[in-house]
Amino acid sequence: MENFVVSARKYRPATFDSVVGQHHITNTLKNAISSNHLAQAFLFCGPRGVGKTTCARILAKTINCENITPETEACNECESCRSFNSSSSFNIHELDAASNNSVEDIRNLVEQVRYAPQSGKYKIYIIDEVHMLSNQAFNAFLKTLEEPPAYAIFILATTERHKIIPTILSRCQIFDFNRIRVEDMVRHLGSIAQKESIQAEPDALHLISQKADGALRDALSIFDQMVTFSGSNVTYKATVENLHILDYDYYFRLTDYLLAQNLAGVLLLFDEILKNGFDAHNFLAGIGEHFRSLLVCKDAATIQLLEVSDNIKVKYGEQAANASVSFLLSGLNLVSTCDMHYKSSKNQRLHVELCLMKMAHLNAALSFAVEGAESKKAKVAAPAPASTPSTGANVQSSALQQAVAGTVPSAVLQQPQQQGNVPSEGLQQPPKPQQVTPDAHIAPVQPQPPVLTAATPDKNRPALPPQKKLSKLPSLKTIQSEAAAAPETATVVEEETDNYGAFVPVDEARLKTIWHAILRRKKAENMMEYTLLNRNYHISDDNELTLHLENHVMLAQFTTLRPILLSELRKELGNKSIKLKAEVIELQDENKLYTSQDKFNYLADKFPVLVDLKQRLGLDTDF
Repeated sequence: MENFVVSARKYRPATFDSVVGQHHITNTLKNAISSNHLAQAFLFCGPRGVGKTTCARILAKTINCENITPETEACNECESCRSFNSSSSFNIHELDAASNNSVEDIRNLVEQVRYAPQSGKYKIYIIDEVHMLSNQAFNAFLKTLEEPPAYAIFILATTERHKIIPTILSRCQIFDFNRIRVEDMVRHLGSIAQKESIQAEPDALHLISQKADGALRDALSIFDQMVTFSGSNVTYKATVENLHILDYDYYFRLTDYLLAQNLAGVLLLFDEILKNGFDAHNFLAGIGEHFRSLLVCKDAATIQLLEVSDNIKVKYGEQAANASVSFLLSGLNLVSTCDMHYKSSKNQRLHVELCLMKMAHLNAALSFAVEGAESKKAKVAAPAPASTPSTGANVQSSALQQAVAGTVPSAVLQQPQQQGNVPSEGLQQPPKPQQVTPDAHIAPVQPQPPVLTAATPDKNRPALPPQKKLSKLPSLKTIQSEAAAAPETATVVEEETDNYGAFVPVDEARLKTIWHAILRRKKAENMMEYTLLNRNYHISDDNELTLHLENHVMLAQFTTLRPILLSELRKELGNKSIKLKAEVIELQDENKLYTSQDKFNYLADKFPVLVDLKQRLGLDTDF
């Protein structure tokens, strides 16, 4: 019984032309060999399974070939090629840096470099996974890498270029390998299937290539697995079943349910997916990818971005024709938001179901928005009612309505009235009274004063009338001076706008509790209202609660707050007979203590001994 050899080794490329998907690398290396412009050190970077080590071996084999073909390929007939193919070449050394990453390993390598090759031109050293070397090993390798012997060439390969120190990078010629495209992998897998006499559906090969995520070695491993599972006939259904992949059919069915606003079908499909063992987060990511593919199919110029088989492309095109761009963009926004908060959600299934519910009603919401916009546009475009030409206010109102409808330029409204209906304050003559005819259809609009500019009037353009000055806001001092002319005690009297209930005496203890609860709430919500209400109060025999305020500014603030406060007191006390008012009691003879001297004089009046104490000890009142 023959030993089984995996496809990744059996069909490993042996020439530059057989390398898949890295033509920019292979062409450069072939030109360097043919022109004899070989660097002293090469660094091959890229993801796993894209051909870095393979290209390094092909390069080493071709360099030492004695009879290079015109296509710059190894002849496979000379002694060097035969020894390489049998893995017995003394000129090509391969080192795994993952297991030989110490300083001693690099010193042994440097010691070998000192000896020239017995046969052939070059000694080639291939160091795989070079990023695994320690910093000390890198430093020990620097001098040899910078100035190697003429016969020594180093080929380094790594998947993590950022872990290599800059001094190594500066001494190498760097080649970046690309991820293998899906089309190239499908073509390569198809050729292998043909050589092995295996029937493989194109959809199955596409699915394997997408699962490999750009790594050809992974694609070959999955292909071997599928051949083992299904025999010599690799079908799409068997691939989906064996690889445990969410099929395209799930997402096509889901989108059909969402477009039809079939919420029950959506939730049942999601439940079926969970019962089959699929992860809800992966399902969510798949919805976003499916909607992205539908958007790509909306334009013929971007359909090439869709990396699926031709049969699947047809399905995408049919479904994209039924889904609007607004629906797809809104759905992508919902999926993205759900994806961001999925990990932090306590009930992740409900989180995804809520997203699906919103998406199921997207079409209804979009239709409602479109109808609302059309109705609003129809209202705006409706003709304005006729106006009485004899009145300036009605004429301006009609012009305003026509400007909104788009029939009158807005610049007309900015021009001053030519008939003198709106007098200017710059005129010395008093304005003439106007007779305004009432109109049942058009409400009079107050004329707006024209806008002035600070520029000097030009002779070629009419001068604008002067702008009306804005009135200044009254200061606190003015308010207090006006309030001083009023009586010393002012009262806000409750307007009898409703009928009070039957008289019930107020429970003062409960009133105190409720009042303190209101103060605590106000302190957390609005500090200004808390300061206003944090005053002494008293309750009279006829259930009239009077709040003591300090000035008329606080009285004005209380007037605004009073209706809400009174309603809350009646509700909490269950007593509609309670009344609420405020009094401002200003003490004319009260002296405010501002300075240290004022405070000392106040205390000295109460305690005369302080004056004697100050004189004896020589104290100062500035403290």
